[in-house]
Amino acid sequence: MRPLASLERFFERLFEGQSARLFHTKLQPIQLQRRVERAMESGRTRAGDRTLVPHRFAVHLASPDLAALRGSHPTLAADLADAALEFARSHHYHLADRPTVALVADVSIEPGDVLVATGAEPEHLDDAAVTAPPGPSAEHTAVFVVPTVDAPKARLREVRPDGTTRAFSLDGRPLTIGRAPDNGLVLFDGRVSRHHARLYGRRGALLLADLGSTNGSWVNDRRIEEMALGEGDRIRVGDTILVVESFEDA
Repeated sequence: MRPLASLERFFERLFEGQSARLFHTKLQPIQLQRRVERAMESGRTRAGDRTLVPHRFAVHLASPDLAALRGSHPTLAADLADAALEFARSHHYHLADRPTVALVADVSIEPGDVLVATGAEPEHLDDAAVTAPPGPSAEHTAVFVVPTVDAPKARLREVRPDGTTRAFSLDGRPLTIGRAPDNGLVLFDGRVSRHHARLYGRRGALLLADLGSTNGSWVNDRRIEEMALGEGDRIRVGDTILVVESFEDA
């Protein structure tokens, strides 16, 4: 941890944690949001003319605080991830992927306190909770992840810059688009960024999100940051067109 981050962490524990314990105040989602934003700021790195920031966050809380927050805000993890995305966009930060947030019950955390770690992302869970092996600072850690809503299955057609086409199907899982070979859909288009955009599901709809690309992502000739898609929509990334031809029943 950087010296300034350590100092900030000290004052957070001193004022916020003690105040919560002394006056029995409850943690609010906005406090967790601010901690995630600070963790993003602390993890900034430079790559050429871009500022890269973490996109995976684990928010460690005392078990009673986590239970109370999950009871009053059942979509908290997803809401924090959305807020992190908006924060990154507003500061023109670049993300490798859409942010994810895990809420972790940690016995080493005192009530009213919060610790945000960046980096590792919990494995995809079908259940709401899982118990991890004992660690040096916590006997048991329960990881809570808001279940992911898969996108509807869809059929798209890629129209390449040279005019050739091919059809492909989405199976409901998120799909990243770009020139880099680690994307789910690799485009050989010089005007497409290495990690350009992402197709993913939310509440049963198919969405397209731009990942801070240089030339932007366009739907029906309108530049977008994030947009739900329908049949017939034409996505343009670089000089490549992706046409949403049809959706399959869930």
